[in-house]
Amino acid sequence: MAAFLRFVVIRAAMAATTLLLVSLIVFSLMELVPGNCAERYLAYKNTQGQNLTREDIAAEEARLGLDQPFMTRWTGWVSNVVLRGDFGESCILRVGINQLLGDKFLISAAICLTALLLAYLIAIPVGIIAASSNSVWLNGSLRFVSYLGLALPNFLLALLIMLASTVYFGDSLTGLFSKEFRDAPWSMAKVQDFLSRVWLPIFILGWSATAFALQTVRALMLDENGKLYVTAARARGLYGRRLRWRYPARHALGPIINSLGFDLNRIFNELPIVALILTLTEAGALLIEALARSNDQQLAGAIIFLLTATIVGLNFLTDIALALIDPRMRKSVIGT
Repeated sequence: MAAFLRFVVIRAAMAATTLLLVSLIVFSLMELVPGNCAERYLAYKNTQGQNLTREDIAAEEARLGLDQPFMTRWTGWVSNVVLRGDFGESCILRVGINQLLGDKFLISAAICLTALLLAYLIAIPVGIIAASSNSVWLNGSLRFVSYLGLALPNFLLALLIMLASTVYFGDSLTGLFSKEFRDAPWSMAKVQDFLSRVWLPIFILGWSATAFALQTVRALMLDENGKLYVTAARARGLYGRRLRWRYPARHALGPIINSLGFDLNRIFNELPIVALILTLTEAGALLIEALARSNDQQLAGAIIFLLTATIVGLNFLTDIALALIDPRMRKSVIGT
C-alpha cells in the first residue's frame, strides 16, 4: 500500500510539473504573437474609426501590466489560474475569459469524452472478438468498416448527415440547442433539447475514433495471441473466452488504456472543424474564432491550457488504473 501511495504522489508531481511547463509554453506563445495585447486592441479600435496615439497604447500597457518583466507576468497569470481559476480578460473583446467560456468548455469536454467512451465501448469487445475469430466474413466486414472510418473525414460525414437530414426531415441538425433554448437558463427541458442534438457531434467525432481504436485493439490482440505464454496456456487446457480474457485481452488493455489521453487530444483536434460545420457554440468554435479571426491569443491560450489540463488529468487517472491492473507499471516509476 505504501508503494502504491508513493507511486500516486510521484505521478501527481509529474502531472503538476507538466502543467507548469505547459503554462510557460502557452504563455510564451501568447507573447510571441506580433504586437502585444494593448497594440492589437487599439489597432482594432482604429479600424472602428477611433484615433488612438502612442500615449494611449502606453497607458493601456500599464493598465494591463504589460510593462512588467516576462517572468513577473507569467507567474501572475499562473497564480491567477491555479489559485482563483481566473484566466484574465479577452484581449479583443475586453470581457472576462471565464465569462466568455462559461459552460462552453465543459460542454466541449463532455462531447469529446463521450465520443471517446463510445469509441472504446465498441472497439474493445469488437476488436478482441475479431482478433480471436477465424471467420473470414467477420474479419473482412470489420476491416472494411474500420478502413471506411479512417478514410472518410469527419467534416465530410457531417456534411452528408446534414444533407440527408435536410432533404428527408427538413432539419439540418445544426447547433446544440433549438432556437427557443439557446439563451434560456438550464432546465430539464433544455437538457432534453441538448441531448436530442448532441448525439450528432458525438457520433461524428466517435466515427473515426472507433475505427482507429478498433484497428489498435485488433492489432494488439493478434500480437498477444501469438506469444508463447498464450500457447503455454492452451497446452494447460485453457480455451475460448476464459483464455482470451484472462491472458491476451488483459495484457492488450494496458497500451489501450495508456493511449486514452492521446485519443482525447486527437478527438478535440477534430472538434473545431466539426463545430464550424454544425455551427456549434462551444470551445472548439471559440478556439477557431480566437486563432483565425480575432487573433485573441489570451482566449486561445486559456482554451489550449484547459484542454492540456484535461489530457494531463486523464493520463494521471489512466496511470493509476494501469498501476492497479499491472504491478510492473508501479515498479517502472518507483524502482522497487
